[in-house]
Amino acid sequence: MLELRAVTAGYDRRAPVVRDASLTVAPGEAVGLLGPSGCGKSTLARVAALLHRPDSGTVVLDGTPVHRYRHRAPRARRTAVGVVFQQPRLSADPRLRLTDLIAEPLRATGRRADVPGRVAELADTVGLTADLLTRRPHEVSDGQLQRACLARALVLRPRWLICDEMTAMLDASTTAALVRVVEDYRTATGAGLLSVGHDRTLLTRWCDRTLHWDTVTTAATPA
Repeated sequence: MLELRAVTAGYDRRAPVVRDASLTVAPGEAVGLLGPSGCGKSTLARVAALLHRPDSGTVVLDGTPVHRYRHRAPRARRTAVGVVFQQPRLSADPRLRLTDLIAEPLRATGRRADVPGRVAELADTVGLTADLLTRRPHEVSDGQLQRACLARALVLRPRWLICDEMTAMLDASTTAALVRVVEDYRTATGAGLLSVGHDRTLLTRWCDRTLHWDTVTTAATPA
């Protein structure tokens, strides 16, 4: 279970972006979080992904409260969560070829031997051809780069996926393709999903249940 219990978080303790937010995601479940732009959804997603320490409240991952975040979190915790952000160009190192972008987590965890096979497998899964893998971010489209970012999020076989407006900048066909990849992965592995967005139709069709921002938090300060 992934649980957020009464989480308050932001970038200035005097004006938190999120106040008293609570939600749960069960293994194998897809939960949508719907809310308008600027309400604090991305901040809450970063807390759920263990990338941002909350000011108060608790994150519980697989039954154990989380006490350390980002690089201070134990490796087993960090690698249990895969995350895909809204803007791939802000989350991808512009110096890396797509093949190296996908392989980043493997190299960071000392699994270099797995790189060739795993990168080839995931490139095929997300729809990247061999020639695209040799290119750098500025040489591919937003959709192609987001495919690589999704492959990177899946490369360590996480038990939990956080998709923070993953498809907001994509066309309809690419959106459908990437949602299908996530759903195939969930079916195969039993991973839980938290998908954050403002497209009610997409979240309703994609997720087992969709929560409105007002139902998970008592108050929020616009980001």
